[in-house]
Amino acid sequence: MEESDTIITLIGTKLAKKDTEFVFKGGAKECEPCRLNKTCLGLNIGGKYRITGIRNGGKLDCFVHDSGVCAVEVIELPVEISIESRKAIKGSTVAYEPVPCNISGCDNFVMCRPSGLRRGDKFTVVKVGEDISGSCEKGYSLKVAEVKRTT
Repeated sequence: MEESDTIITLIGTKLAKKDTEFVFKGGAKECEPCRLNKTCLGLNIGGKYRITGIRNGGKLDCFVHDSGVCAVEVIELPVEISIESRKAIKGSTVAYEPVPCNISGCDNFVMCRPSGLRRGDKFTVVKVGEDISGSCEKGYSLKVAEVKRTT
């Protein structure tokens, strides 16, 4: 992990513990008038994050968190997805295209339609895993890949 991967955001003081992982779901309606909302809401909706550090700076009032918020350092964690075998090359950067399938009962469906990635998002393949072509109900040539969003 590079230092440039670190993001500063605000989180409820009760949730602010080092190594806590969370999925960012977006802001609440109460966040709209807040002058700090750009700091809180600067994460990718659906992205999974880990708190790597707590900033000294005290507690700030918040319309959502009754105990206030504090500044934390987070990193976005890699996501495991299915990817076309021909694109599954460690270190490659690819634009995300969901597998064209709507069989929600398929064992691979969650990896083929992962939360946190949207069509066109750029990501880097961090690790290439097993071939899952044999379990694809539509017969696509797929591999499991761990990917990290690029900016």
